[in-house]
Amino acid sequence: MSEINISQIVGQSDLYAALRKLAGQGATLPAVLAALDSGDAAAQETAQRLRAVDQGLLRAVMRRGAGLPAIDAEPAVLAHLAALTPAPMFAPDPARAKTIALLTAGQIPAMPAFSDRAFDAWFAAQGVTYGLGAYGEKRSVYQTAQFADAASPERRTIHTGIDVFAPAMTPVFSPLAGRVKYLTYNADPLDYGHTLILEHDAGGVPFYSLYGHLAGTLLKLLAVGDSVSAGQHIADLGDWHENGGWAAHLHFQIMTDMLDQTGGNFYGVGHESLWDVWSSICIDPNLVMQIPERRFL
Repeated sequence: MSEINISQIVGQSDLYAALRKLAGQGATLPAVLAALDSGDAAAQETAQRLRAVDQGLLRAVMRRGAGLPAIDAEPAVLAHLAALTPAPMFAPDPARAKTIALLTAGQIPAMPAFSDRAFDAWFAAQGVTYGLGAYGEKRSVYQTAQFADAASPERRTIHTGIDVFAPAMTPVFSPLAGRVKYLTYNADPLDYGHTLILEHDAGGVPFYSLYGHLAGTLLKLLAVGDSVSAGQHIADLGDWHENGGWAAHLHFQIMTDMLDQTGGNFYGVGHESLWDVWSSICIDPNLVMQIPERRFL
């Protein structure tokens, strides 16, 4: 390609959009960073902003900008899951039990926030087995600086998993065979608390599932490297003190790629303007849970 015109990205507020444009012109991330590094102070500051962001995410954004799938593995993972019959993750299976959709944009005015301890009594009064939080829902709770990054002022607000609310210590069962990749305690407020990430095999292509907001019993049930069979008891739902400060629930998501995340955590929300990228990284977990879509409405 011709020399990169870094004026298209230097000092831009939204570096993701600028990278998409440059990728459409044939640029690669290493070439963009090299061009910025050789520029003036403003260019070098832009390079620093880019390097402060997960580089795997930037590569995925640029692949989309170049007209490619954001994640190479996505088609193989989708085909693999389509051929499986996953085990239920709860007993009874939420696909068949009494549920309520826990929508967060004011559709249920009396519902306390998931991070408000008043939620427990409210939920218990609903007379259902499970509450369901939807994949792809925009949530205003994710407006703090914790959900921002250096590449853009946009907060990550779009939910990349499915939530299942039930009492603390409700058992969770693995829907798929796999191997324990990470067992981590993510201690920041409104993070996952106890977290499990499993690695799975889609015909030689790895993919991952994440289980967040778990109980401390996790460390008694599994160890890193353990093999896990479909239907195996892998975790229990955590209570407020151990699950990041939320009402008891499971956050479940599937990742076609771990990007550059190696610490046992992963993004549970994505940027609205990058949803075509995030929905390739974190595909619809209902491909595994198989809950009727009407249950989320």
